[in-house]
Amino acid sequence: MNYPASFVSIAAALLLTGASPAPSPENLASLQGTWEMVSAYEIKADGTRTTNYGEHPLGLLTVDAAHRYNMQIFKVGRSAFASGDKARGTPDEYRQAVVGSSTHFGVVTIDRAKHELVFDVKAASFPNWEGKRQVRDYTFKDGLLSYAVPASASSSGIVAYSIWRRITP
Repeated sequence: MNYPASFVSIAAALLLTGASPAPSPENLASLQGTWEMVSAYEIKADGTRTTNYGEHPLGLLTVDAAHRYNMQIFKVGRSAFASGDKARGTPDEYRQAVVGSSTHFGVVTIDRAKHELVFDVKAASFPNWEGKRQVRDYTFKDGLLSYAVPASASSSGIVAYSIWRRITP
């Protein structure tokens, strides 16, 4: 093969100097697939870090080709209801069940220019989100999808962060 002299010169220079082209930033081309939760935590207005889901939450996010999604997040080790009947729990059992979990489904899209995920929530375990649009700033680096739930979404002044890794089939 005949390569142009300029190509040969550049290739030789790169080999001799050990330089390599700068890596391109990761692009989140699609959310389609199944994602497992890596971490979830909250930052309070005073800067302290907390979590409703414990240090090792269980979570699953699935997105199909039509952008329909469903998401579940659960705190590991939530107390079982002593009665064995979810209709007859104590106030504390109900609180732990609700605060220690989050589920919702609907349609999700990516706005790459703004680095935002847009969740159009159809139904949610937190009824205030139903029928609402939730916008999340996101980053995608080293195969991890991270996004922030703004303080305005909970009305508590707390910003929640979720970190996900795509499960490869």
